[in-house]
Amino acid sequence: MKLINEYEYTIKKSRFIAYYYEIDNEDEAKGIIEFLKKEHKKARHIPYAYKVGSTAKKSDDKEPSNTAGSPIYNILEKNNLNNRLIAVVRYFGGIKLGAGGLIRAYSTACKEVIKKDY
Repeated sequence: MKLINEYEYTIKKSRFIAYYYEIDNEDEAKGIIEFLKKEHKKARHIPYAYKVGSTAKKSDDKEPSNTAGSPIYNILEKNNLNNRLIAVVRYFGGIKLGAGGLIRAYSTACKEVIKKDY
């Protein structure tokens, strides 16, 4: 497991901190998610997506359905990224973004965090 990049994005007082990892297996992905949950205890959500070989998984982590995990996973798919995990830590700023705003925020954070891989 290797942290490739990190990117922070703030919109309407909510902070989105994207972490981009190279991983070798599903256990590494699960370990990273647990680590991030311990590191960011006050974060409201930590949605993620990863692809390892033929295995793929995504989670909205209590965000509205398909507003977090799917946009993250779509970035992995569109860029043909395998053996990669993107997790985005969200600190809620008190202003609701709506479904479209969440999708845009998570997508933006992910697009920026993977730039270092190119």
